[in-house]
Amino acid sequence: MTKEVVLVVDDEEDMLRLLKRILEPELGCRVITASSAQSALQILKEQPPDLALIDMKMPQMDGMELLEAARGLHPWLTVVIMTAHGCIELAVQAIKLGAYDFITKPFDHDTLVLNLNKALERSRLLRENLRLQREGSCREVFQSIVGRSAQMQRVYEAIQMVAKTDLTVLITGESGTGKDLAARAIHSLSERRDRAFVAVNCPTVPENILESELFGYRKGAFTHATQNKIGLFQEAHGGSIFLDEIGDINTTIQTKLLRVLQQKEIKPLGDTKSIRVDVRVIASTNRNLPEKIRTAEFREDLFYRLNVVPITMPPLRERREDIPLLVDHLIEKHCKALNRPRKRVSAELMTRLLTAPWEGNVRELENVVIRSILFAPDEEIRPEHAGFAADSPRSTGQEQGLALENLPYREAKEEILRQFHAEYLGELLTRTQGNVTHAARLCGIERQAFQQLLRRYGIRSEVYRPAVERS
Repeated sequence: MTKEVVLVVDDEEDMLRLLKRILEPELGCRVITASSAQSALQILKEQPPDLALIDMKMPQMDGMELLEAARGLHPWLTVVIMTAHGCIELAVQAIKLGAYDFITKPFDHDTLVLNLNKALERSRLLRENLRLQREGSCREVFQSIVGRSAQMQRVYEAIQMVAKTDLTVLITGESGTGKDLAARAIHSLSERRDRAFVAVNCPTVPENILESELFGYRKGAFTHATQNKIGLFQEAHGGSIFLDEIGDINTTIQTKLLRVLQQKEIKPLGDTKSIRVDVRVIASTNRNLPEKIRTAEFREDLFYRLNVVPITMPPLRERREDIPLLVDHLIEKHCKALNRPRKRVSAELMTRLLTAPWEGNVRELENVVIRSILFAPDEEIRPEHAGFAADSPRSTGQEQGLALENLPYREAKEEILRQFHAEYLGELLTRTQGNVTHAARLCGIERQAFQQLLRRYGIRSEVYRPAVERS
């Protein structure tokens, strides 16, 4: 097997000899040295190494300039910056320009080897990614994710690549793009597939409860803590934990998550001892985390710990060629769930679907398909069944009641939601004769959540019950 190549660039010959003596046996690699940025560039032009370790302070051309030149030649090159303590601000700037990491002089031997091993692992992942791209696979359905566009092929390749490792993954993308499906795909393709996959929807758990849910607690830790409780990290031991919408958690829990990622251990509330956990962390967010870092709402060090391998789920409007596949898949799925005969989409409706803005992405499309199945009286689904006005291809909502274009955005949005819920929930209750449990099961949500929707939109289930039962 060909050894990986590490390029070390430093203007001190003693440092070059020391690093070569340390790295070749420890990393099992071949080390090439360069005593100036100019000679390093010549090496880079001939053949890119697997990793470049570059000193920040050098005469004529410094490490920052070499980094930019190297990334210009090889955008995928993994670069680690070496810096003295006084140059850490420059090193952070270098990371923003594309460096993978930085290490400070004087080196701690174990830390140096650990960090460079991680950097080489990144290079291996990138090589595997490029190999998969060259294979040019054209899957339509991948681990329950539907799509064959170039954007989705890249997502599939990234999932396959990272699933073989235990690296932390941060999945970003707008709401409704399928971040949860990507997380489940990573787990199901990994060596942890036979162990637990624990999903935590962070925003839905109150802040004062989330900490105890994640890390557990000991009896007597707080009022009503009458017995020990195992946290979700312990439940996921040996498997994976998916922290959905992690951008919404508070800074206190962020600090504790950082400890888990750094030390692979947790401390339950009220306990004096830490517990080791073997958990693969997958996180997702629809937030702009760099912006939240700038406003001190999200820890920068936690972001870098999470963002080891980033995967971005593309919005539906950027992969419109997948819409026909998605529609076909969703019709088949929901016709079965709603016990309706298989339906087909008219050409006029498909035109509308292909040109709609889809701000809610696949989740919004799924809602439209469900509504269409419910309201189409025969085999063909036409625009009016999906909520599009028959005479206006630009319309995306129910064209009845208020003139939406005359309302402010928030009120118009709420009116569309009101109309949808009134018709959708009313149809379900009609079919089930007011049976809330059965209706909730048909639409795939919990009974309590279904009741909350009824209360919010002023829908009374009893009016849908048979007259004899109401009397």
